[in-house]
Amino acid sequence: MEVSPDIAVALVAIAPILAAVLAPMVQRLFGSWSGWVLAVVPAVLFVYLWGFVDQVAAGGTIAVSLPWAPVYGFDFSFFIDGLSLTFALTISGIGAFILIYSGAYLKGHPHQGRFLAFLLLFMGAMLGLVLADSVIVLYTFWELTTVASFLLIGFDHSRQLARRAAIQALVVTGLGGLALLAGVVLLQRLTGSWELSGMLASGPEVIAHAAYVPVLVLVLLAAFTKSAQVPFHFWLPNAMEAPTPVSAFLHSATMVQGGVYLLARLSPVLGGTDPWMLSLVGFGSVTLLWGSVAALRQTDLKQMLAQTTIASLGLLILLIGIGTKLALIAAILYFLGHALYKAALFLVAGIIDHEAGTRDITALGGLRDHLTITFLISVLAAASMIGLPPLVSYLAKEEMYLALLDNGWQSLVVLAIMVIGNALLTVVALAVVIKPFMGQFVPVPKDPHEAPLAMLAGPLLFGGLGVLLGLLTGWLSGTVLAPTVSAIAGTPTADPHLALVVDPLTPVFWLSIATWGLGLLLFLRLDTIRTLLRRAQLAIGWTFDIGFDWLMFGLIRLAAGFTRLWHHGRLELYLVVLFAMLAVAMIVPLWTMDGLPDVPGIVDLTFYEWAVMALGVAGVLTLVIARTRLFAILALGVQGLAVALVFLLFGAPDLSFTQLMVEILSVVILALVMTRLRLDRQDPRELEDLLRDGGLAVVCGLGFTALLFAVLQGSFDPRLSDFFNAQSVPVAHGRNVVNVILVDFRGIDTLGEISVVMTAGIATLALIRSARRLLAPTPKTAPPQKSPRRRRTGAAKA
Repeated sequence: MEVSPDIAVALVAIAPILAAVLAPMVQRLFGSWSGWVLAVVPAVLFVYLWGFVDQVAAGGTIAVSLPWAPVYGFDFSFFIDGLSLTFALTISGIGAFILIYSGAYLKGHPHQGRFLAFLLLFMGAMLGLVLADSVIVLYTFWELTTVASFLLIGFDHSRQLARRAAIQALVVTGLGGLALLAGVVLLQRLTGSWELSGMLASGPEVIAHAAYVPVLVLVLLAAFTKSAQVPFHFWLPNAMEAPTPVSAFLHSATMVQGGVYLLARLSPVLGGTDPWMLSLVGFGSVTLLWGSVAALRQTDLKQMLAQTTIASLGLLILLIGIGTKLALIAAILYFLGHALYKAALFLVAGIIDHEAGTRDITALGGLRDHLTITFLISVLAAASMIGLPPLVSYLAKEEMYLALLDNGWQSLVVLAIMVIGNALLTVVALAVVIKPFMGQFVPVPKDPHEAPLAMLAGPLLFGGLGVLLGLLTGWLSGTVLAPTVSAIAGTPTADPHLALVVDPLTPVFWLSIATWGLGLLLFLRLDTIRTLLRRAQLAIGWTFDIGFDWLMFGLIRLAAGFTRLWHHGRLELYLVVLFAMLAVAMIVPLWTMDGLPDVPGIVDLTFYEWAVMALGVAGVLTLVIARTRLFAILALGVQGLAVALVFLLFGAPDLSFTQLMVEILSVVILALVMTRLRLDRQDPRELEDLLRDGGLAVVCGLGFTALLFAVLQGSFDPRLSDFFNAQSVPVAHGRNVVNVILVDFRGIDTLGEISVVMTAGIATLALIRSARRLLAPTPKTAPPQKSPRRRRTGAAKA
């Protein structure tokens, strides 16, 4: 059966989620081979997406849309262009080998199936995010990445650190998700479109609008929390509590790249302004330096790589903020290079931990003879991180330096920050290769030996691709860079004609030499630098991570204080606040908006209508002056009877009958309840309470009266009446319009009301039973009976 293109594109995001449902069963059937089996899903998606490469490279786009909620203008829509295709291919390609690696890394783990399911869910969420055209679909998948990352980071839930890291990631990125929702709703109000493809042409209108700055702040908050920019960066290193395959996927192609993708996608709508450029360049520069310096302080391989990811994300956002053609080319090249080398290095860290039993570089050394292939992979990945030719990261570094030359002193300042940041990343790259693998062999907890093929295939391929892409500059320029840069810039961009050139006569070459030289010098003093940084941290004694704990503690204390203030357990005060707010809600709008009704004249009533009104007034007065509970119950029944008669007089016999039955049942039930609570007991009230409650009742009554008169004096809108009259018989097959509304049009609402009544009845029964137990006399306990002594006979003694 042939699948339509619309459904096929939608399945790209849905297929991994469907596979996640089957992952535990697949793991039980195939065991350690489950990673290979499940990797077929992203591999097929990669091949399918690769089929769009030529079309996108020629300037084409693919837009598909499935009806979702047409009443609200929501469609399940997806959009493929150069930017989304580049991200989707990276996610699916790296994701396939992450699954293969996970099958061997967690071999024998009792929850391996669940872990693989979480990974597939994570992959599907990220694919949906980058392919979504509808901003509602994008937001849905954005939040799904947050949930999936929470499950993966907290996978080892028996450990407190893992639980804390998962909650921290959920809180920080969840805050960004709320900001994103507000931002995309505002964008829709400004552009009139729920689709990103429809927003891209509205950039000038959005920028000129007064709401531009609020929209920009909301979008930046969403992107900075997701992509771990300072001061929201602290959750990412703590996320290293997750298993290594999660770290590799999280840092290379998913989650943290979501904020980068969002800014790149919305660059034609929000970019090109001073606030945009200053925000992205400023926060990106600070994050680049912060992450690269923090990496020098670590000795754990995963922590070192995590901090460099923060730095690299800052560099990507910095380049998007600059926004020139060269800067965007550098950003795409760096994204590809970073995804490949960071995935490879994290997987190498996992191999070292898996085979040697530790990730601490101070406890490692000489592993090159035991993990030879892993060592070669780490050399390729570290060379890409350093930016050596002919790797693709070298091209990225050259382009980013070239983008900042000859553009004024501000560009030179940013250029200096780039050189320092890249030099610090060079230090970390040298450390992760030299410290574990070179020198004399250091005894480790395990007997190290080469990892299985499933753990080597992915990092070996990623390291090789870093070299291959650096050599295929012609294909890379026309097929990847041109359509991707065009998508970010919002205008068609010609083939950049990228070339692998090492020219000693250019300033860019000497900037690269300065980067490598500074990195080498700092590496030779790495131990001293690490000691100084740790002393400085101890001297400061405060981190953003500690600040998060303070904030959460303060939030909990605030919530506890608010609960003690408003949820004090006194039902009387709850009702006072409720009715006071009700009075304000009714009277204040009428007063401030000149909506108070005219005082009606005297109505000409018949004698029986006056009798019913008098009965109602008598019921109210009797209820107020009642001294005993039984008298109050009977007075309340009289008041209900008066209301039922009013319904009857005005032509609603069904409502009158319903009201009468309700009142009879209410009186009976209350009387039965009161038999347990002494009907003759009086409820004396203090004068202050009487004045407060009486005054509040009068105000609420006046408010209801004024509101009803205002409604009656306004013009009648018959649309709802006409609709129910017209649809009652053909749709619900009933001529009693009131019954049809209750049973059919408001069926779920009526069911809810019945459920509330049932719940209240159960609660009342429980209270009666508990009251009876409390009022029942406590039986006197009889003294224990002494057992008669038995005469010990000789036989008993024997």
